[in-house]
Amino acid sequence: MRILVTGAAGFIGFHSCQRLLARGDEVVGIDNLNDYYDPALKQARLDQLTSNQRFRFKRLDLADRAGMTSLFADGGFERVLHLGAQAGVRYSLENPHAYVDANLVGFVNVLEGCRSHKVAHLVYASSSSVYGLNTRMPFSVRHPVDHPISLYAATKKANELMAHTYSHLYALPTTGLRFFTVYGPWGRPDMALFLFTKAILAGEPITVFNNGEMRRDFTYIDDIVEGVIRTLDQTAIGEPGWNPAKPDPATSRAPYRLYNIGNSQPVELKRFIAAVEASTGKRAVLDLQPMQPGDVPETSADVAELSAAVGFAPSTTVEDGVGRFVRWYRDHYRV
Repeated sequence: MRILVTGAAGFIGFHSCQRLLARGDEVVGIDNLNDYYDPALKQARLDQLTSNQRFRFKRLDLADRAGMTSLFADGGFERVLHLGAQAGVRYSLENPHAYVDANLVGFVNVLEGCRSHKVAHLVYASSSSVYGLNTRMPFSVRHPVDHPISLYAATKKANELMAHTYSHLYALPTTGLRFFTVYGPWGRPDMALFLFTKAILAGEPITVFNNGEMRRDFTYIDDIVEGVIRTLDQTAIGEPGWNPAKPDPATSRAPYRLYNIGNSQPVELKRFIAAVEASTGKRAVLDLQPMQPGDVPETSADVAELSAAVGFAPSTTVEDGVGRFVRWYRDHYRV
């Protein structure tokens, strides 16, 4: 197939492109290569991809309406994997307009491109952050998500609503994936594992929020990508028995689906840090801080729907996954 991947120079986008290319697909990747984090890391990922003749890259901002229109007009894409976004909960407190431009304006441009050119399936990145003030665990796509606590989360919730509108009005098959704390080689420098590894190897303190009393559904990148590709291959369809008197948030009469994609085994942050210590051979110095605005103390994914739909079955332990990351980090940065 010919597949468009937005955010191709990003963490999940890069790994997804690799998997698609490995199985023989033709991939067009776009990214704006912004400086939210080190552009050199994004370029290093792209260098890995561009060695494959079936990969073509175009530097393009999602919010560039004319550029996106031209991309779709010339693309001939059968499916679209939309992973490009302005990420980060904490950064959304500092630069809200970046989230409006990339996550709202950019998403409309993607939807319009898919609608206008009869794309067979749009799979897009949502986030576990949409659960906001919800405390019922594990988080289920059957639960309402009406109380986000960061602008980033609000934009992801908006994406789900926007996608449903296009599925309903134009019969565009869309599937949203709520990612839960993805980690692994080539990961983002603003994420905990990257920050912890860098600081511990340098003998510097690591900042741990909520005094370390956090639990996260850490999910290894290979498990994530397997679920993403399986979902992309299975086109969303309408649910004939959907009841508007008791509406299920995860489905619709329209060709629309929502899934959690996570490990479904939350891990205490202290176990995660211990895995980094074991892999680096160094002890961490903890700088304990209170909870940050926009953060939640725990995440836990109910992935029953995704498992039933595509056979999603994550299998990587935190210890194995962290070890693979640390080995990559030391090799890439030569430390």
